[in-house]
Amino acid sequence: MLQILNRMNQQLMKREQDASLRFLPDQLPAIDFASNDYLGLARSAELSHNIRVATEEYPASLHGATGSRLITGNLALTPQLEQELAAYFNAEACLLFNSGYAANQGLLSSLLLRGDTVIYDELAHACIKDGCRLSPASRFSFRHNDVDHLRQKIARAKGQVLVVVESVYSMDGDEAPLAALVELCKEYNAGLVVDEAHSTGLWGPGGAGLCVAQGLEQDVLARIYTFGKAMGVHGACVAGQEVLIRFLLNYSRTFIYTTALPAHSLLSIREAMRYRQQHPALMDRLNDNIKLFHSLLQEKGDFLQERLLPSRTPIQAVLIPGNEKVVRAARLLNEEHFMVWPILAPTVPEGEERLRICLHAHNSTDEIRRLVNHLYRILA
Repeated sequence: MLQILNRMNQQLMKREQDASLRFLPDQLPAIDFASNDYLGLARSAELSHNIRVATEEYPASLHGATGSRLITGNLALTPQLEQELAAYFNAEACLLFNSGYAANQGLLSSLLLRGDTVIYDELAHACIKDGCRLSPASRFSFRHNDVDHLRQKIARAKGQVLVVVESVYSMDGDEAPLAALVELCKEYNAGLVVDEAHSTGLWGPGGAGLCVAQGLEQDVLARIYTFGKAMGVHGACVAGQEVLIRFLLNYSRTFIYTTALPAHSLLSIREAMRYRQQHPALMDRLNDNIKLFHSLLQEKGDFLQERLLPSRTPIQAVLIPGNEKVVRAARLLNEEHFMVWPILAPTVPEGEERLRICLHAHNSTDEIRRLVNHLYRILA
């Protein structure tokens, strides 16, 4: 066996011993408490119909992107959609990317130069950390949501400074102190980047995100929106001033050197955005389910409440320290047909392993009640 293959095998064996080996599930349990489809748009028959009609009306000869936006992939539909997205997110301009991962990498790797500084929240998503690693700037993290600690880091930073956070954090379900971050960045003339992945579609007018909901969007250098979560489709965009978008078009490698999104993806994004704006009651149903989940936990006493991380979002994290223990709890829930996955170290810090429960507008009262009952039985 080649030496590198032998090393791969040893690393996989180590993961297996630590109960942290990743694998693809063979069959998904029936009751969804795991996906990021918070509003149920991915399963909406009406939205699916709208996308199919829009696709049929679009000229078949123009369905394939065929290349980069800078060569043959700039379909007439693409800048039209970007204009509609800019209006939706209350920005001067938007630029589409193939995914949120690509958007963060392309943005963060291109904005700063050697001698500059990027500072990110320690719980930021892997794509943010990877984008910062690709930048020639010096990079540092700050304690999660700790504005005072961030201030200490900014005060010692050199060159142009970029602060990167998420509006809603995917593993804990908590929110960034956006107003305080905006004021701190203004004080030090630092640029603020906000990844809105888990707030897209959920807060603000028509689901325009947490920055817009708090009236802070004009004070943020760049906002990253993804469409593969609450919007139920795929793709992403960066929203900001026109000069930012023109800069990315010229310097973002994940934009320049990749095949553009095809027409079907563009039409799916457009129809999902319009559908979300036309159905504000979806968020009401989701909020009702979040409140129901918390009230049912309270009925069980402090036992479950003490394990739950504070969150008003659809992401509810139940701490079960230890990879083996949390895997067992997830397996028992799966056997009851609940789709709930364990989050293991090293994805989260050792000792903070958890069940990541995602609530949805389409979850029934009975499903939520049964989930809480089974959680109590498993953990009591």
